[in-house]
Amino acid sequence: MKSWMRGALAAAPLLALSMPAFAEEAKIDTGDTAWMMVSTIIVLMMTVPGLALFYAGMVRKKNVLSTLAQSFAITGLVSIAWILVGYSIAFGEGGAYFGDLSKVMLGGIAENWDKPFTLGSGDGAVAFTIPETVFVCFQMTFAIITAALITGALADRIKFSALMLFTLLWTLLVYSPIAHWVWHPNGWIFGLGALDFAGGTVVHINAGVAGLVGALILGKRIGYGTENLSPYNLAFAVIGASLLWVGWFGFNAGSAGAAGGRAGMAFLVTNTAAAAAAMTWMVAEWAIKGKPSVLGVISGAVAGLVAITPAAGFVLPGASLILGVVAGLAGFWGATALKHWLGYDDSLDAFGVHGICGIVGALLTGVLAYGPLSATTAAPEGTAGSTAQLLIQFQAVAAVFVFTAVATAILLKIVDGIVGLRVSEEEEREGLDVTQHGERLG
Repeated sequence: MKSWMRGALAAAPLLALSMPAFAEEAKIDTGDTAWMMVSTIIVLMMTVPGLALFYAGMVRKKNVLSTLAQSFAITGLVSIAWILVGYSIAFGEGGAYFGDLSKVMLGGIAENWDKPFTLGSGDGAVAFTIPETVFVCFQMTFAIITAALITGALADRIKFSALMLFTLLWTLLVYSPIAHWVWHPNGWIFGLGALDFAGGTVVHINAGVAGLVGALILGKRIGYGTENLSPYNLAFAVIGASLLWVGWFGFNAGSAGAAGGRAGMAFLVTNTAAAAAAMTWMVAEWAIKGKPSVLGVISGAVAGLVAITPAAGFVLPGASLILGVVAGLAGFWGATALKHWLGYDDSLDAFGVHGICGIVGALLTGVLAYGPLSATTAAPEGTAGSTAQLLIQFQAVAAVFVFTAVATAILLKIVDGIVGLRVSEEEEREGLDVTQHGERLG
């Protein structure tokens, strides 16, 4: 759940209770818990098989299995890292920049496994109506897909061993601290008052910028700009994009942390933005290139889903239409003009779609937010769009952008020194399926 952001605490009615009363009387809400378990399942589906198929459909035949393997292996690796220490870094009490290690190996969770839990302490504490076990799993699926998104920028040329080592380090040293900044009551971006309902900064800008840095450090694919690098099977990509669209309801509406009105609004605006962006990208491509491509319309839907992510719990349907249209145009520009102007090879447009549209969504949240959606007893007007809020959003975006870029570059250089980042030219030409996994499609 991401709705503990400042001005977003209305999602949990129990917050109005005193902490001692909560500890003595509150019980797990089975409806909220059931919704969060369903949300967790469909967010996990977004990575495997959703993102795996979406990315695999856009690479060449010789790299399809390796691309599928990357998403699947990242799911396993991040799941373990999250339980061991990632969750503690992100959601341990800690300070403004880093959680503590009190929850390593989920320490203390056995004591209250059948009770609702509280995140943080003191005046800033946020009470939940679900058990912490479900919260751990839900947050884990966000960590998984964020790491997996990066692979879209590195496709066709990164060593599997390098990707695994980088993913482990990046999840613990980049993703988890940023999650703490934005979503823990002690986090400095939380305290700043930035709005990020379900991961505009933590997931999409974070992954998009990491992908951009990775693409720049790895260099272009052999034959980029001179050889035919067309997708092997766009049918895979369409299936993957469809699974992403469905799973995104858990991603955004699940971030309400409860099966209530706010989740319902997030559900509605998520679909509206996706549809608007898909149609906008389609029309823009039709007008400029003469034909609406299949890849374009599915990319547009993803662009809209990315842009609505930070705004889902803060905007009304009309605003989500605006977000979708802007995201469709911005994503189309990021995946075509921007990439060619700057000359980098972001293979599957991780930055062009997730980075660019994440920035668009995060900033427009500060303009389009509707106050009553985030109203609480303490703040009855909630947080509405304003110039002041836009400036706060900009600070959050800039901080995540710079930190992720610098930290990712350092980690990639470390990994390069240990195992090497890129396969050889001969291996790249033969394909990663054979050279990295010893297998090939029939």
